[in-house]
Amino acid sequence: MKKLSLKTRLVLLHTGLMAVVLLLVLGILFSVSSREILSNVQNDLEKNVSEAGKYVEYEDGRLEFDSDLLELENGVYLSVYEPEGELLYGKIPYGFSYGLAFSDGELRQVSSGGTVFYVLDMEYPVEGYHPMIFRGIASVSDAERDFRFTVYLALLLSPVLLFLTAFCGYILSRRALRPVSRITGTVREIQREQDLSRRIRLGEGRDEIYTLAETFDSLLDTIEEGVNREKQFTDDAAHELRTPISVILLQCEEILEKELDPQVREGIGLIQKKARAMSEMLSQLLLLSRADGGRQKLEEERLDLGGLAQVMAEEFGGIAGEKQISIETELEDGAYIMADETLMIRMWSNLLQNAVSYGKTGGHIWIRVYRDGEEIAASVRDDGMGIREEDLPKIWDRFYRADPARSSEGNGLGLSMVRWIVRAHRGEITVRSRYGEGSTFAFRFPAA
Repeated sequence: MKKLSLKTRLVLLHTGLMAVVLLLVLGILFSVSSREILSNVQNDLEKNVSEAGKYVEYEDGRLEFDSDLLELENGVYLSVYEPEGELLYGKIPYGFSYGLAFSDGELRQVSSGGTVFYVLDMEYPVEGYHPMIFRGIASVSDAERDFRFTVYLALLLSPVLLFLTAFCGYILSRRALRPVSRITGTVREIQREQDLSRRIRLGEGRDEIYTLAETFDSLLDTIEEGVNREKQFTDDAAHELRTPISVILLQCEEILEKELDPQVREGIGLIQKKARAMSEMLSQLLLLSRADGGRQKLEEERLDLGGLAQVMAEEFGGIAGEKQISIETELEDGAYIMADETLMIRMWSNLLQNAVSYGKTGGHIWIRVYRDGEEIAASVRDDGMGIREEDLPKIWDRFYRADPARSSEGNGLGLSMVRWIVRAHRGEITVRSRYGEGSTFAFRFPAA
C-alpha cells in the first residue's frame, strides 16, 4: 500500500468506503423491502376484497356486475361466487385451482400450479339478494419476481455506480493534489538544476497545501540567502588570501636562492610546498565561486579530447612512476568536442591526480576516449583502494575526502571541480567503485 501514490490511495479509499456504504444500504433495503413487498400484497388484497361488494347490485330480479371487477388493480384478481361455490363473475389467475374451498375472513397462502398465491375470501350481503362470497387472489410469486428483478437491477448498476465513484474520486483527488504535484516538480527542478532562485508560488489560498507551499518558499528564501552569504564569504576570503600567499611564495623563492643550512632549506621548501597547495586551492575556490555566480565564461573551441588525454597521460607518467603505477591509454581518433581547453586540462589533471593518489603501488590506470553515436565518451579507471559505497554520494561535495589519511595533499575540491566542468560543457559524469578494487569515472560530451 505504501508503494501506491497518494492519489491512488485516496481513490481506493473513497471507492472502498462507497462500496461498503452501498452494500450496507442495499442489504438493509433488500431486507426491509422483502418484508414490505409481502405486507403490501396482503394489504392490497384485503383492501380490494373489502371494497368488492360495491361492484355488485341486484335490480329487477337480476344481478348486475360492474366491469371494474375484471380490472387487475395492484395485481389482485377479484371474483364473485355463490355460497355453494358457483363462479358468477370475475377473473382468476392462470394456474389457480378452481376447486379451492372457501374460508371466510382467513388470509391463506396457497400453492397452485407451481405458483404461490395469497387468497382471501369474504362473505358480503347483497341488498335484495342473499349473501355472496367475494374472493381476492394475489400472486406472491409475481411480487417476488418483481423484487428479484429489482435486486438484479441494483446489482447490475452497483459496479457502474462504483466506477463513477472511482472516476469522480480520481478527478477530485487529482485536482486537490495538483498543488502537491507542482511542489514536487519545483523541488525536482531545483535539485536537477541546482537553482535555488526558483519558487513554487501557488498564489492565494487558505488550505494546508497552500500553507505548506508558502512555508517551503520561505524556507528556500532562507536557504538561498545563507548559500549566497557562504559563496560571498568564500569569494572574499579567496581574494584576500591570494596576496599573502603570493608574498609567501615569492619570499620562499628568494630565500631558497641563498646559501642555507640544509635543515633551514628543508623547512623553507616545506613552507613553499604548502603555500603552493594553498594557492592551488584558492584558485579552485575562485573558479567555483565564479561558476556559482554565473561569472565563469567558457572559451570554447574545437578540441580533440583524445589528443588532450594523451598529453595529460604523458605529463602524469612521471608522478605515477614514483608509485610504479603504469598508465595505459585507448584513444580513438577524431573525438572532437566544443570545449574550453584550460578547463579540460584541469578536469583531466584532477581525475589523474585522484587516480594516482588513491592508487596502489604497482597498480594501473586506464584512460579511454571513444565516440559513441552523437557523443564522445571517456573514462579514467584505476585498480586502487576504491571508494566505500556509503561515501559515493558525498565525493562530489566540496572539501569532502573519503580517506583523508591517504590524500594529505588533496583539498577535497577536485571532484567538485570536475563535475562542474563536465556539466558546464553539457556533459554528464558518473562513478562506479568497489572498495579495495578500484574506481571508474566515466563521462561524456556532445560530439562537435
